[in-house]
Amino acid sequence: MTITRVHAFQPIADDSPADWRTSLGQIAVRIETSDGLIGYGVGGGGAAGIHIIESILAPLLQGQSIEPVEDHWQAMYDATLPFGRKGVAIMALSGVDLALWDLRAKAADKSVVEWLGGTTGQAIPTYSTVWDDVDDETARGSSPVKLHVHPRSEAALQDRSAFIEEIVSRTAAAREAIGPERELMIDAWMEWDVPMTLAVAREIEPLQVGWIEEPISPDDLDGYRQLRDECSIPIAGGEHEFTHIGFRPLIEERLHRVLQPDVCWCGGMTELVRIYRMADGTGLRVIPHRGAEVWGLHALAALDPRPLAESGRPWMHWVAGQPSIEEEVVRIPDAAGFGVTLD
Repeated sequence: MTITRVHAFQPIADDSPADWRTSLGQIAVRIETSDGLIGYGVGGGGAAGIHIIESILAPLLQGQSIEPVEDHWQAMYDATLPFGRKGVAIMALSGVDLALWDLRAKAADKSVVEWLGGTTGQAIPTYSTVWDDVDDETARGSSPVKLHVHPRSEAALQDRSAFIEEIVSRTAAAREAIGPERELMIDAWMEWDVPMTLAVAREIEPLQVGWIEEPISPDDLDGYRQLRDECSIPIAGGEHEFTHIGFRPLIEERLHRVLQPDVCWCGGMTELVRIYRMADGTGLRVIPHRGAEVWGLHALAALDPRPLAESGRPWMHWVAGQPSIEEEVVRIPDAAGFGVTLD
């Protein structure tokens, strides 16, 4: 079975956000084969990512066998080295790699989770990510909650002390809404620096926050070293890191207690598997970004002894067959490959 066509396109739902998450954060990939099997994946990079696939990656794959997928990954990575290694090129490569994994499992008449050594049907616990206040439905649940704490008031945008006060107030309100027993995390989305992170951590420590996510730039490894040594609350990150090479210092130096690779951006399933293997035995948790989406869910179910899946992008209706979260768990259906098609 050989690859006959690699096609990338950009579906956009009516309720897709009007920012980079739509224009750059998502593309769809479809790989056709001589035997009629079709592989699907989701990557990123927008129009630039599509151009990279059409001009660089597709010519490498057309006419080739679907295996070995890992060799294809390396060839694509090498071909994009002059302008890649991180960012848009790896986001585009991720979608192609996922489509190859979809084909790999379909060719064996297995789901991806089975190909990785796991089973379909198991209940994977989830956590909810909320952007504003905790709504009533989320408050009534029992699963963990993560709160984005981007500044909302004009005062918080202009004054650091006001920003810290707003973070503490919103975190306290979230803790009150969900009660004392549920896990609560916060996401800073790379907007702070080390002194602010330490100040926030001191203030919210009594609120039993499970982690602070991406408080500073992913490139500030010295800052993360200081937070590793001085911050009283665990640090999470990796959503905006790329490939196992980028994750190596995070793991070897224990810079993040929770690793959050995004399989649609970090290099695809090939890299997510490598990151899981690198983290094995270190005591660090791997909790992939948007892990309830089918692309990362199969790895969670197969490779993670303590799986926890983050809620996914609600606007991606064009992923037909995506399993829904029911009663705070998500299950992988018994279907070949990832079990989805792209409308």
